[in-house]
Amino acid sequence: MKIQQVDKNRYLVAIKKYRDRVSKDWFDPQQLQQNDEIIGQSVGRNTTYFFEKDGKSYVLRRYYRGGLLSKWVEDSYFFLGIRRTRAYREQVMLKKMRKLNLPVPKPVALMVAKKGLVYRASIIIRLIPNSKDLFHILRERALTENEWLAVGALIKQFHDQGVYHSDLNIHNIMMNTDGDLWLIDFDKGRFVEPNGSQLESNLSRLKRSLEKESKKWPQFHWRTPDWDLLMQGYAMNERR
Repeated sequence: MKIQQVDKNRYLVAIKKYRDRVSKDWFDPQQLQQNDEIIGQSVGRNTTYFFEKDGKSYVLRRYYRGGLLSKWVEDSYFFLGIRRTRAYREQVMLKKMRKLNLPVPKPVALMVAKKGLVYRASIIIRLIPNSKDLFHILRERALTENEWLAVGALIKQFHDQGVYHSDLNIHNIMMNTDGDLWLIDFDKGRFVEPNGSQLESNLSRLKRSLEKESKKWPQFHWRTPDWDLLMQGYAMNERR
Protein backbone atom coordinates (compact mmCIF):
# COMPACT_ATOMS: atom_id res chain seq x y z
CA MET A 1 0.00 0.00 0.00
CA LYS A 2 1.38 3.37 -1.03
CA ILE A 3 1.69 6.04 1.68
CA GLN A 4 0.72 9.49 0.38
CA GLN A 5 1.57 12.64 2.31
CA VAL A 6 -1.48 14.92 2.12
CA ASP A 7 0.18 17.83 3.88
CA LYS A 8 2.90 18.42 6.46
CA ASN A 9 1.30 16.26 9.14
CA ARG A 10 -1.27 14.06 7.41
CA TYR A 11 -0.81 10.78 5.58
CA LEU A 12 -3.31 8.87 3.46
CA VAL A 13 -3.06 5.18 2.58
CA ALA A 14 -5.60 3.83 0.10
CA ILE A 15 -5.80 0.43 -1.53
CA LYS A 16 -4.85 0.49 -5.20
CA LYS A 17 -8.42 0.64 -6.51
CA TYR A 18 -9.11 3.86 -4.59
CA ARG A 19 -5.69 5.51 -4.72
CA ASP A 20 -6.71 8.17 -7.26
CA ARG A 21 -10.20 8.71 -5.85
CA VAL A 22 -9.95 9.15 -2.09
CA SER A 23 -9.07 12.60 -0.75
CA LYS A 24 -8.84 14.13 2.71
CA ASP A 25 -12.47 15.31 2.37
CA TRP A 26 -13.61 11.68 2.65
CA PHE A 27 -12.39 11.74 6.26
CA ASP A 28 -14.15 14.99 7.22
CA PRO A 29 -17.71 14.43 8.57
CA GLN A 30 -18.51 18.14 8.30
CA GLN A 31 -17.46 18.25 4.66
CA LEU A 32 -19.44 15.08 3.93
CA GLN A 33 -22.46 16.66 5.62
CA GLN A 34 -22.11 19.85 3.56
CA ASN A 35 -21.97 17.72 0.40
CA ASP A 36 -25.17 15.95 1.53
CA GLU A 37 -23.31 12.63 1.40
CA ILE A 38 -24.00 11.40 4.96
CA ILE A 39 -26.63 8.65 4.81
CA GLY A 40 -26.61 7.62 8.47
CA GLN A 41 -24.59 7.22 11.60
CA SER A 42 -24.14 4.87 14.53
CA VAL A 43 -23.97 6.62 17.87
CA GLY A 44 -22.52 4.70 20.79
CA ARG A 45 -19.52 5.62 22.87
CA ASN A 46 -18.37 7.33 19.67
CA THR A 47 -19.96 8.17 16.31
CA THR A 48 -19.42 6.18 13.13
CA TYR A 49 -20.57 7.78 9.87
CA PHE A 50 -22.09 6.15 6.81
CA PHE A 51 -21.74 8.07 3.56
CA GLU A 52 -22.08 7.75 -0.21
CA LYS A 53 -19.71 8.63 -3.05
CA ASP A 54 -20.52 7.96 -6.69
CA GLY A 55 -23.36 5.62 -5.80
CA LYS A 56 -21.33 3.46 -3.40
CA SER A 57 -21.67 3.36 0.37
CA TYR A 58 -18.87 3.60 2.91
CA VAL A 59 -18.19 3.63 6.65
CA LEU A 60 -15.95 6.24 8.31
CA ARG A 61 -14.65 5.24 11.73
CA ARG A 62 -12.32 7.18 14.01
CA TYR A 63 -10.00 5.35 16.39
CA TYR A 64 -10.72 5.92 20.07
CA ARG A 65 -9.17 4.50 23.19
CA GLY A 66 -11.09 2.22 25.51
CA GLY A 67 -10.70 1.36 29.17
CA LEU A 68 -9.56 3.64 31.97
CA LEU A 69 -6.98 5.45 29.87
CA SER A 70 -9.75 6.85 27.66
CA LYS A 71 -10.79 9.17 30.50
CA TRP A 72 -7.57 11.14 29.99
CA VAL A 73 -6.53 10.33 26.42
CA GLU A 74 -9.51 10.04 24.09
CA ASP A 75 -8.18 9.44 20.60
CA SER A 76 -4.41 9.91 20.41
CA TYR A 77 -1.61 7.36 20.34
CA PHE A 78 2.19 7.46 20.36
CA PHE A 79 3.51 7.69 16.80
CA LEU A 80 6.07 5.01 15.97
CA GLY A 81 5.72 5.15 12.19
CA ILE A 82 2.79 4.84 9.78
CA ARG A 83 3.08 1.07 9.48
CA ARG A 84 2.73 0.66 13.24
CA THR A 85 -0.44 2.72 13.56
CA ARG A 86 -3.65 0.92 14.47
CA ALA A 87 -5.31 2.02 11.24
CA TYR A 88 -2.53 0.71 9.00
CA ARG A 89 -2.42 -2.63 10.82
CA GLU A 90 -6.17 -3.07 10.55
CA GLN A 91 -6.18 -2.27 6.85
CA VAL A 92 -3.39 -4.78 6.23
CA MET A 93 -5.29 -7.39 8.23
CA LEU A 94 -8.50 -6.77 6.28
CA LYS A 95 -6.64 -7.21 2.99
CA LYS A 96 -5.13 -10.48 4.18
CA MET A 97 -8.47 -11.80 5.40
CA ARG A 98 -10.10 -10.89 2.09
CA LYS A 99 -7.44 -12.96 0.31
CA LEU A 100 -8.36 -15.85 2.61
CA ASN A 101 -12.02 -15.44 1.50
CA LEU A 102 -13.13 -14.55 5.00
CA PRO A 103 -16.34 -12.49 5.23
CA VAL A 104 -15.05 -9.06 6.27
CA PRO A 105 -15.73 -5.58 4.84
CA LYS A 106 -13.68 -4.34 1.91
CA PRO A 107 -10.94 -1.94 3.05
CA VAL A 108 -10.77 1.41 1.26
CA ALA A 109 -8.38 3.89 2.90
CA LEU A 110 -7.01 5.32 6.13
CA MET A 111 -5.71 8.66 7.26
CA VAL A 112 -3.18 9.40 9.99
CA ALA A 113 -2.77 12.91 11.40
CA LYS A 114 0.51 13.36 13.29
CA LYS A 115 1.07 16.07 15.89
CA GLY A 116 4.34 16.00 17.75
CA LEU A 117 4.84 12.57 19.28
CA VAL A 118 1.24 11.41 18.86
CA TYR A 119 -1.23 10.70 16.08
CA ARG A 120 -4.94 10.38 15.44
CA ALA A 121 -6.37 8.09 12.78
CA SER A 122 -9.51 7.13 10.88
CA ILE A 123 -10.34 4.28 8.53
CA ILE A 124 -12.84 3.93 5.68
CA ILE A 125 -14.34 0.59 4.67
CA ARG A 126 -17.18 -0.39 2.36
CA LEU A 127 -20.61 -0.55 3.97
CA ILE A 128 -22.19 -4.01 4.09
CA PRO A 129 -25.57 -3.44 2.40
CA ASN A 130 -28.90 -4.39 3.97
CA SER A 131 -27.28 -5.53 7.19
CA LYS A 132 -27.63 -5.04 10.94
CA ASP A 133 -25.48 -6.13 13.84
CA LEU A 134 -26.72 -8.98 16.03
CA PHE A 135 -27.43 -6.59 18.88
CA HIS A 136 -30.10 -4.73 16.92
CA ILE A 137 -31.50 -7.94 15.43
CA LEU A 138 -31.86 -9.51 18.88
CA ARG A 139 -33.65 -6.40 20.10
CA GLU A 140 -36.24 -7.06 17.37
CA ARG A 141 -36.52 -10.85 17.17
CA ALA A 142 -35.03 -14.18 18.14
CA LEU A 143 -32.58 -15.90 15.83
CA THR A 144 -33.60 -19.24 14.39
CA GLU A 145 -31.73 -22.42 15.27
CA ASN A 146 -30.02 -22.39 11.88
CA GLU A 147 -28.95 -18.78 12.35
CA TRP A 148 -27.30 -19.57 15.70
CA LEU A 149 -25.57 -22.54 14.11
CA ALA A 150 -24.33 -20.24 11.34
CA VAL A 151 -22.93 -17.74 13.87
CA GLY A 152 -20.92 -20.51 15.51
CA ALA A 153 -19.67 -21.73 12.13
CA LEU A 154 -18.68 -18.15 11.21
CA ILE A 155 -16.47 -17.77 14.27
CA LYS A 156 -14.83 -21.14 13.67
CA GLN A 157 -14.13 -20.13 10.08
CA PHE A 158 -11.99 -17.26 11.36
CA HIS A 159 -10.36 -19.34 14.08
CA ASP A 160 -9.33 -21.94 11.52
CA GLN A 161 -7.23 -19.20 9.88
CA GLY A 162 -5.79 -18.03 13.20
CA VAL A 163 -7.73 -14.75 13.31
CA TYR A 164 -7.93 -13.29 16.79
CA HIS A 165 -10.64 -10.63 17.15
CA SER A 166 -9.76 -8.46 20.13
CA ASP A 167 -13.35 -7.38 20.80
CA LEU A 168 -15.71 -10.09 19.58
CA ASN A 169 -19.19 -9.05 20.68
CA ILE A 170 -22.68 -8.90 19.19
CA HIS A 171 -22.09 -5.39 17.86
CA ASN A 172 -19.31 -6.70 15.62
CA ILE A 173 -21.23 -9.55 13.97
CA MET A 174 -23.32 -8.42 11.01
CA MET A 175 -26.18 -10.20 9.25
CA ASN A 176 -27.91 -9.11 6.05
CA THR A 177 -31.47 -9.76 4.95
CA ASP A 178 -30.39 -12.98 3.20
CA GLY A 179 -28.87 -14.35 6.41
CA ASP A 180 -25.24 -13.87 5.32
CA LEU A 181 -22.81 -13.08 8.14
CA TRP A 182 -19.69 -10.92 8.52
CA LEU A 183 -17.27 -9.91 11.24
CA ILE A 184 -16.26 -6.24 11.50
CA ASP A 185 -13.96 -3.95 13.54
CA PHE A 186 -10.55 -5.62 13.68
CA ASP A 187 -8.80 -2.85 15.59
CA LYS A 188 -6.04 -4.56 17.62
CA GLY A 189 -6.83 -7.86 15.92
CA ARG A 190 -4.02 -10.16 14.88
CA PHE A 191 -3.14 -13.55 13.49
CA VAL A 192 -2.19 -16.22 16.04
CA GLU A 193 -1.74 -19.98 16.09
CA PRO A 194 -4.95 -21.50 14.63
CA ASN A 195 -7.22 -23.02 17.29
CA GLY A 196 -4.84 -21.94 20.05
CA SER A 197 -5.86 -21.01 23.58
CA GLN A 198 -5.92 -17.30 22.75
CA LEU A 199 -8.89 -17.87 20.45
CA GLU A 200 -10.96 -19.41 23.24
CA SER A 201 -11.13 -15.98 24.87
CA ASN A 202 -13.04 -14.75 21.79
CA LEU A 203 -15.89 -17.09 22.63
CA SER A 204 -15.88 -16.12 26.30
CA ARG A 205 -16.02 -12.44 25.38
CA LEU A 206 -18.93 -13.02 23.00
CA LYS A 207 -20.88 -14.92 25.65
CA ARG A 208 -20.33 -12.12 28.18
CA SER A 209 -21.62 -9.67 25.57
CA LEU A 210 -24.83 -11.66 25.17
CA GLU A 211 -25.32 -12.01 28.92
CA LYS A 212 -24.68 -8.31 29.51
CA GLU A 213 -27.18 -7.12 26.91
CA SER A 214 -29.84 -9.65 27.96
CA LYS A 215 -29.71 -8.27 31.53
CA LYS A 216 -29.71 -4.67 30.33
CA TRP A 217 -32.66 -4.84 27.92
CA PRO A 218 -36.10 -6.29 28.83
CA GLN A 219 -36.77 -6.92 25.13
CA PHE A 220 -33.74 -8.95 24.13
CA HIS A 221 -34.30 -12.24 22.38
CA TRP A 222 -31.52 -14.44 23.73
CA ARG A 223 -31.60 -17.37 26.11
CA THR A 224 -28.88 -19.64 27.45
CA PRO A 225 -29.84 -22.58 25.16
CA ASP A 226 -29.04 -20.32 22.18
CA TRP A 227 -25.40 -20.40 23.25
CA ASP A 228 -25.46 -24.19 23.06
CA LEU A 229 -26.63 -23.89 19.45
CA LEU A 230 -23.84 -21.45 18.66
CA MET A 231 -21.26 -23.83 20.12
CA GLN A 232 -22.84 -26.70 18.20
CA GLY A 233 -22.35 -24.73 14.97
CA TYR A 234 -18.75 -24.04 16.00
CA ALA A 235 -18.12 -27.75 16.62
CA MET A 236 -19.86 -28.82 13.42
CA ASN A 237 -17.58 -26.60 11.38
CA GLU A 238 -14.61 -28.07 13.27
CA ARG A 239 -15.45 -31.58 12.09
CA ARG A 240 -15.60 -30.64 8.39
